[in-house]
Amino acid sequence: MSNLPITERTEDFAIRIIKACSFLAKQSDVSRTLSRQLLRSGTSIGANVHEAQSAQSNKDFIHKLEIALKEARETEYWLKILIKSGIVGESKFKLLLQESQEIKAIIAASVVKLKKK
Repeated sequence: MSNLPITERTEDFAIRIIKACSFLAKQSDVSRTLSRQLLRSGTSIGANVHEAQSAQSNKDFIHKLEIALKEARETEYWLKILIKSGIVGESKFKLLLQESQEIKAIIAASVVKLKKK
C-alpha cells in the first residue's frame, strides 16, 4: 500500500488508466468500447477526490467522496471484466486492479469515518 495522499494516489492511478486505455484502444472494437468505459470511471475517481478538497461543507465533502467511491467500484468492475473475458491477461492488469481495490477501500473507510463524526 502506498503512503501517498489519496489525491496524489488517485492522480497517479488516472495516469495509469489512461495508459491502459491507450493500449486497449489499439485492439479490437470491443476493447475500444470497454476502454472508454474504463477511462471515464477510472479518471473520475481522482477528479471527484480533488473536487472534494474544495467542498462547501462536510456533507458536500462526503457526497463527493461517495461519488469517487462509486466510480472506484465501477472501475474495479471494468478491470475484472477485461481480465475475466480474456481481452487482457491477468498479469497485465493485476496491479491496476489491486490499486483500484486499495483506493476503493481507502475512500470507503474515509466515508464511514466522516459519517460517524
